Amino acid sequence: MKFQNPILPGFYPDPSVCRVGEDYYLVNSSFEYFPGVPVFHSRDLVNWRQIGHCLTRKSQLPLDHAPPSDGIYAPTIRHHNGRFYMATTNNIAGQGFKNFFVHTDDPAGEWSDPVWVEQGGIDPSLFFDDDGKVYWTGNGTGWSAIRGIYQAEIDIETGHPLTDIRFIWTGTGGGYPESPHLFKRGAYYYLTVAEGGTAECHMVTIARSKNPFGPFESCPHNPILTHRSLMNPITSTGHADLFEDHQGNWWAVFLGIRYSDFGFHTLGRETHLAPVAWTADGWPVIHEGKKITPVMDVARDLPLHPVAPAPVRDDFDAPKLALPWVHLRNLPASDWSLTARPGWLSLRCAEATLDELAAPAFVGRRQQHFESRTAALLDFSPAAENEEAGLTALMDNAHHAELVVTLRAGIRVAFMRRRVGTMISETAPHPLPPGPVELVLTTDRKAYTFSIAAPGQPAHELGRHELRYLSTQVAGGYTGVVLALYATSRGKPSATTAAFDWCDYAPINS
Repeated sequence: MKFQNPILPGFYPDPSVCRVGEDYYLVNSSFEYFPGVPVFHSRDLVNWRQIGHCLTRKSQLPLDHAPPSDGIYAPTIRHHNGRFYMATTNNIAGQGFKNFFVHTDDPAGEWSDPVWVEQGGIDPSLFFDDDGKVYWTGNGTGWSAIRGIYQAEIDIETGHPLTDIRFIWTGTGGGYPESPHLFKRGAYYYLTVAEGGTAECHMVTIARSKNPFGPFESCPHNPILTHRSLMNPITSTGHADLFEDHQGNWWAVFLGIRYSDFGFHTLGRETHLAPVAWTADGWPVIHEGKKITPVMDVARDLPLHPVAPAPVRDDFDAPKLALPWVHLRNLPASDWSLTARPGWLSLRCAEATLDELAAPAFVGRRQQHFESRTAALLDFSPAAENEEAGLTALMDNAHHAELVVTLRAGIRVAFMRRRVGTMISETAPHPLPPGPVELVLTTDRKAYTFSIAAPGQPAHELGRHELRYLSTQVAGGYTGVVLALYATSRGKPSATTAAFDWCDYAPINS
């Protein structure tokens, strides 16, 4: 069985999987983006299709003024007695970590409002034991006396604790023990934990006990997964979820990073897959203890169930946005529409800008390939110099670059703007002819290149933005670059609308 890692390229970190018969469901962290927690389905663990989001209403996911990389952390998906559960943390600005779960009978449909769990920390996980007891496992942060993993039995209907919150394992001594998952195999309860932070020192460790509250015995060959101190195309592996397939084989999904340019990455932490075997004395070994590679060849034979490739073009003809599209925080419904001009995506020049911890008129999708081409047809007649619309590559509010269409001295122009921290620069304005214009962004492992053209005419390059200035190593945080259509009035009232007829996203040389 051969497959390609990552199985979900781009900003899809902190994966968790559950199995229902021969169907597999996977969720990822989404941080400050809305809708939250994308849900994927697969029949073979290799080919995945997004079927929805867990959090589609502001009542489930308030993100007002959420800083970059706040919001939704590390979801866990589980299935029990015909119902799906997703447990997670919303790091709400000024309110701290709020832990909750939602549930549904249809993972592609609507999920419940949050059931709140009064246990601190982050990265919660649910475990349904054979005796009907349900355990809520998470890490301890500022509220806890010892940094490590904490657990309580809860009422799955109300989220109320049925026992005291107990400290159960500190990990093996690596920094930031988090991302716990409790599961049972044979006579033992196993507890996986991420340690070392979510960068180059990341690792997965495991312990076991015959009681869900411990004491836990550390695996003698911990860590069971790490790429620290390795020169490898995939680095920073960690945050794993182990599960059994319908043929009795075990697997792990986990995050990893691929460098775009040497030492810099912009795609974010991506979802990877590897086989798991068990030793005679009952400990897991991931991929025979070997490093994870972009091409995996394993001695297993799950029948492939390919999914249709994502269309290159979105014509905005559907009544809803396609599932890959997301907003920054909770975008008001009044600031965007698919019906105001049928067949077009309309974005109002609202006051919020890309530079703020706000909800700008922004419709984006994750960059998933080192080399890609994004293009859109824009119909926009700005009425004032503060009104603009365009195409942006955004890591966060202080690190982004965009192709801007606006007015300068009464003339409609285009230019490239880039922001790196407090430093902002713009290229010389390029006059535009009347009518719609095509916006083009090409990416490679070195730079983001912005161009503009009248339909059917050669493109004019406006500028290049070095990749490293959109990287995690410069910006910080836990997300990846999102490519988005946007509009803004830059803080002034406006009724002007920008309309996008279509948007393309396609890999190059893939």
